[in-house]
Amino acid sequence: MIVAALAVAGAFFVPSARGRAVCVLVALVLTPVLLVGELWDSSQFVSIRDHPAPAVGAAVLGVAVMGALAAVFLRRPEAFPLLAVFTLPFRIPVEAGGQTANLLVPLYAVVGGAAIAYAWERLRGSNGGWNGQARRPFCPDERPPGTLEAVLIGAVVLYTLQAAYSTDFETALKNVVFFYVPFALLFRFLTSLEWNERVVRRAFGVALLLALVFVSIGFWEYATRHLLWNPKVIASNEFESYFRVNSLFFDPSIYGRFLALVMIGLATVLLWARRTRNVWVVTGLLAFLWAGLVLTFSQSSFVALLVGLAVLAALRWRARPVVATVAAAAIVAAIVVVAVPSAVNLDVGSSRSVSQASSGRFDLIGGGLRMFADRPVWGFGSGSFSKEFRQREKVSSQRAASASHTIPLTYAAEQGVVGFAAYVAVLWAAFRLLFRSLSGPLRGREPPGDKALARAAIAAAFAALVVHTLLYASFLEDPITWTLLGAGLALQRRPRRVRTGAAAATASEQVPAEPAAG
Repeated sequence: MIVAALAVAGAFFVPSARGRAVCVLVALVLTPVLLVGELWDSSQFVSIRDHPAPAVGAAVLGVAVMGALAAVFLRRPEAFPLLAVFTLPFRIPVEAGGQTANLLVPLYAVVGGAAIAYAWERLRGSNGGWNGQARRPFCPDERPPGTLEAVLIGAVVLYTLQAAYSTDFETALKNVVFFYVPFALLFRFLTSLEWNERVVRRAFGVALLLALVFVSIGFWEYATRHLLWNPKVIASNEFESYFRVNSLFFDPSIYGRFLALVMIGLATVLLWARRTRNVWVVTGLLAFLWAGLVLTFSQSSFVALLVGLAVLAALRWRARPVVATVAAAAIVAAIVVVAVPSAVNLDVGSSRSVSQASSGRFDLIGGGLRMFADRPVWGFGSGSFSKEFRQREKVSSQRAASASHTIPLTYAAEQGVVGFAAYVAVLWAAFRLLFRSLSGPLRGREPPGDKALARAAIAAAFAALVVHTLLYASFLEDPITWTLLGAGLALQRRPRRVRTGAAAATASEQVPAEPAAG
């Protein structure tokens, strides 16, 4: 597992083009091998061991699909970000040994195809440095990694190292194989693409179209009182006075997160719209998505949306009035909770009441804090929260969660101060990059271009996502995090012409290298 993480690091930091290509292929091949090797003797692989033919057939089909996608990306590089955005939400239930896992299989195929295309061009072409002498159609804008790349990959490597003493190594391995390695490769390819206005518009158009389809399915679920999947939510709806929908998502809160982020993108268009027709169209779309968000009953998504809108308001006008308004609203909310708790069905003197109001988060947070207090430096190891929580708090697996629903606390409990510091470093580098020199283009006399608006939407969406993870789970385990950061970093860079032959060599000798963004 450490070798896979180091291979991902090599895809960013190895100076030669062929060396990076080899690292990409090693990471691509090694991750499924690690998973199969670790779980081969487990009950999850009984059916595969007894009947290997379907698994082999699926593997051959997967390789064929990735090869076909690689051919597409080599001919039309702009197809990669569009397909990546399109496949972000789709999880396919995969059953093995009586257990079902919801995996991002379509996204894995897209990343795999991109990895093959990336390696194909570099292994058969020149072995130049970061820019090379020959123009490469796929991922042509590779540059030395900056601060953001360093802290992200550092967090991935640290996570794999701390899995060595984890009390739940299997969960840590699955997180690395299913999330950290493929998402880091996704980030690698997104940051090396040329993000022009056409790509930006089309990528957001894909996300908006998906959101409209998902909301339509959610309306159907609410009207028929029938969910497509997730037995836990189905059972919960039987005993609650409200009916939550999850559309094609497994989790209503993750569904709500996706809708909130798309709505932030639409709100960006609305705030800087110049035409009345655009205002009405965007307002109608926002109303439609808002109705879909309401049916998720996801409080964390509502809070995330409000934070994203507040960030946009600060970028559109001035930050101080927005901060003052948010602070006043927070004070009023706190007064209501303390002075009139019955208004929100809360008894602040009862831990059980607080736990019920927070959907069990209060107990999870308390258990996580006790875990951190016992091992504050190194923690219990990557991926260990759920297993340790069950053992320490003596609760059933149905009550335990895979995380504390407060991502900073999950890092602190699993990885101690070291892992928490890595998390803070990622946030610092990400916010520093996304908000750098952003207000100027948005408040100028001339209307901002598509790239400036995209940067504003990404910055606000990332802020909303971070707040959502404070109330729920999945930060680096969510591909949307890596996609926002990859697109935000790529949009920061100035387009660079790539010359060929002797002209490129002469230019590289005469012109100093541009410092890396991030």
